[in-house]
Amino acid sequence: MHGALWLGRAIAVLVIASVITLLACSSQQPSEPSNSPGTGLSEADRRLLDAENEPQNWLMHGGTYREERYSSLAQISADNVAGLGLAWSFELDTNRGQQATPLIVDGVLYTTTAWSKVVALDAATGRKLWQYDPKVPGEAASRGCCDVVSRGATWYDGLVISATLDGRLIALDARDGRVVWSTMTVDDSWPYTITGAPRVMKGKVIIGNSGADTGVRGYVTAYDARTGQKVWRFYTVPGNPANGPDGAASDDVLKSIAAPTWSGEWWQAGGGGTIWDAIVYDAELDQLYIGVGNGSPWNHQVRSAGQGDNLFLSSIVALDAETGRYRWHYQVNPGETWDYTATQPIILATLRIEGRDRQVLMQAPKNGFFYVIDRHTGKLISARNFVPVNWATGIDQATGRPMEVPAARYRDGDFVLIPGPLGGHNWHPMTFNRLTGLVYMPIQESALLYANDPDYRYQRGLPNLAIDYPKNVLPDDPQAFEAVRDSLVASLIAWDPVAQREVWRVPRPGPGNGGTLTTAGNLVFQGTSGATFEALDARTGRKMWQFKAHTTVLGSPVSYRVRDQQYVAVLTGEGGGYAIGSPFLADPRRKPNGRVLAFRLGGTASLPRYTAATLPPANPPAAEFTAEQVRHGARIFAMVCSHCHGAGAISGGVLPDLRRSGFLPQREAWEAVVLGGLLADRGMASYAGHFSREDVEAVRAYVAQRAVLLRQREDASR
Repeated sequence: MHGALWLGRAIAVLVIASVITLLACSSQQPSEPSNSPGTGLSEADRRLLDAENEPQNWLMHGGTYREERYSSLAQISADNVAGLGLAWSFELDTNRGQQATPLIVDGVLYTTTAWSKVVALDAATGRKLWQYDPKVPGEAASRGCCDVVSRGATWYDGLVISATLDGRLIALDARDGRVVWSTMTVDDSWPYTITGAPRVMKGKVIIGNSGADTGVRGYVTAYDARTGQKVWRFYTVPGNPANGPDGAASDDVLKSIAAPTWSGEWWQAGGGGTIWDAIVYDAELDQLYIGVGNGSPWNHQVRSAGQGDNLFLSSIVALDAETGRYRWHYQVNPGETWDYTATQPIILATLRIEGRDRQVLMQAPKNGFFYVIDRHTGKLISARNFVPVNWATGIDQATGRPMEVPAARYRDGDFVLIPGPLGGHNWHPMTFNRLTGLVYMPIQESALLYANDPDYRYQRGLPNLAIDYPKNVLPDDPQAFEAVRDSLVASLIAWDPVAQREVWRVPRPGPGNGGTLTTAGNLVFQGTSGATFEALDARTGRKMWQFKAHTTVLGSPVSYRVRDQQYVAVLTGEGGGYAIGSPFLADPRRKPNGRVLAFRLGGTASLPRYTAATLPPANPPAAEFTAEQVRHGARIFAMVCSHCHGAGAISGGVLPDLRRSGFLPQREAWEAVVLGGLLADRGMASYAGHFSREDVEAVRAYVAQRAVLLRQREDASR
């Protein structure tokens, strides 16, 4: 999926449990990889291969093809970081989530922003050079699970290439933002979205997509970076057998290996398996790794009659970089049934393990285990849990498969899963510091109650989970609510990937903290959901510096140099799958617009003062509703509305709090929005194709009940 980050917001029952062990995989005999990216590369390709030797720039998403997010610049160090100050800031045009990693190319900062816009700034001053708006239709927001975010662009030979929420891949002239080419990468009749950053290798730009939660079939595509013409495509799950082969690079392996692991009529709901984040090129072995997401629907019993591993869901798949053909795979969760994706960031490294150097990839996916995998064969080297887990008791080292707790599959009863679908680690980038030998990653501890949904039916474009999600109801009692909130634990940890152990840990405020950057200056930079941007000692975790940013810092930092001055830059802006619907935020007032922030030693700039507006009061209608209306509305709201408007109708302050809405008192006004599409240009699409007037009135009844409770609390606090 891309997602379902949002489900973590509705966690009702959190169980503190710990079962220490390892998770798993299934792997096929690999074809022999080549040992180099080949000859005849262009100057642009060679520049990217040699990105490590341009520390003044940040030429690609992860810094280099290894995606370590490590900067060899050391002018800013643990010894002097206390003197770091704001050099400049640039205000963006929305308060929606900002998750991008900027690119720095020859003194220019390029970044994508919410709604898939692209902006180019002078990297030394923050002066805007140009901005491009792809004009994503507002209703496209309703297709996404997790806000209108974009995680970045890619640069290639004078082009800035980015993807849009509605599925386009667009190449812009880096000098002026002029469109060079544009291509639609998805079938618009299906609810696909794109929030991830494309990658470039060997003259090809690679992009995946999102939408497994809403019912699609995943794939990754390579396009010619100069023309936008499709080169190859790899589907991650088999399609309808009646349709025959796809004419894609995946045809043979889907027929011989994947299709036998599926049962029933899985294709009716798409199957899932989207590649919405991790796409990593291994220049040493000339192969591409893709991280594959969850199934559609989530529930394995419904999706595949409870049978089979369902390849290549929840897998890391290695492909031939030239042709897109399969080489090997490692399945993290066979028969995935919990939204346990393997789309999380992948880092390439050479580690000294048991006395010899091993070329490995490292990943810490949602299921709570840290994996070290051989890049040649796809075989597991080691795995260890980095957060408490209760769905498995270990890993069978001989087979590489997890030793699952049978009850975790919720076949015969409810199960409170740890970690829940928010994951022990999600999309937020982790980093690897070659000097310390440590990986730095944002983690979180949470849970969710899983149960079969007896009323499930597939609806394209709506969440297709097949679990009884509304059972995760937040308590109305304020003390119980606070207890649930306080049990959500987040941290930044330093992890030794060779010893598979935690070295240090720093508590963080709530889930959803930003990605990390590590540098040769013995530093780790990270933004937090507590609206701070911080620098820590990479060896000890001691906080060395902090900046208050007015809003959540979710973007992933980068470092660069202009005229002998080192900078650190990051995007701020609250939003994303957890934050837009979080009922646990301390301040639910409207958030300020996001910004690009750049810091340097001796920087003296400051942010404009921001004072949040006072919240309007609760606005319950005078109409009376039946208990059955409220119950029915609560189920619809939990399944469909809560991922934007907050579990329990408690807004996180990015999108409107419906309990205070001026549309709530009047049925006609409410229907004009929900059924008539009155606010479609702002992201609130019409749901006329999914719900009846009675359904929509039931949702109003539920929100009205929540508004009454809010008014009572407001009155009591006066």
